[in-house]
Amino acid sequence: MSAQTPVLEVRNVTKVFPGVVANQDVSLDLYAGEILALLGENGAGKSTLMNIVYGLYHPTSGEILVNGKPVTFRSPKDSIALGIGMVHQHFQLVPVMSVVDNIMLGDETTKVGLLDRKAVASRIDDLSQKYNLTVDPYSIIEDLPVGMRQRVEIIKALYRNADILILDEPTAVLTPQEIEGLFEVMGLLKSQGKAIIFITHKLKEVLRVADRIAVLRGGKVVGRADPKTATQESLASMMVGRKSSSPLTRRRRNPKRLCWNSTNLLRRMIWAIRRCGASRCRSTRARSSA
Repeated sequence: MSAQTPVLEVRNVTKVFPGVVANQDVSLDLYAGEILALLGENGAGKSTLMNIVYGLYHPTSGEILVNGKPVTFRSPKDSIALGIGMVHQHFQLVPVMSVVDNIMLGDETTKVGLLDRKAVASRIDDLSQKYNLTVDPYSIIEDLPVGMRQRVEIIKALYRNADILILDEPTAVLTPQEIEGLFEVMGLLKSQGKAIIFITHKLKEVLRVADRIAVLRGGKVVGRADPKTATQESLASMMVGRKSSSPLTRRRRNPKRLCWNSTNLLRRMIWAIRRCGASRCRSTRARSSA
């Protein structure tokens, strides 16, 4: 793989917002037919970095190369034209429109001056069969479950000939069964030469599907790992910046001590109630004597 030209290179990219350094001197590369996991806690700068690659943000410094050539993205339209697609964590679909209308939106196919929905639906069917992304082109988005809406987003990127696919926390909204289906689709895309960036913070998923792992913390790449040799503990340590203790190795509390503490607390409460009652009784007697 090292002899290949990366389909995507991020070189020393820094992104500064007012008062915040979101990404600092980040470098990554991505090859055709692989899944690169971008791992990090919430706020680590993963989505910001990929929004730069997709053209939503402009880097403060650094450069991006596609197929070995430096590029400048003024908007997502430029990145899409170069074969980059992104499925955001919050889907970019119009709920009241059909699947076919959402997919062709901004890239309309016409025939005799009219929208050619039939041609678009036919291509959607072809993509659905090729990548196991079954969906009814004429369904209304708001009537579809979340997992199906994500399929529409993936098809929308493939419809625009994406060879590089960025998936931003794609499993966050899915059921376990839908996650399995997504992983099958990712494997199929990979086998057909697509390059995938998988943004996540879930360690088990990374070790299962990724070919390589890059870990972000505080806007910087703090480590890289091979899923074949990495462990959840080693990845967690890179994510948080300190050795992560496993639940199995944490010091277990003494149940007798917990029981004693609870009993002791109860005794103190009873003692306080009795003392308060005795105090009120003495006060009442004093008023009666007066």
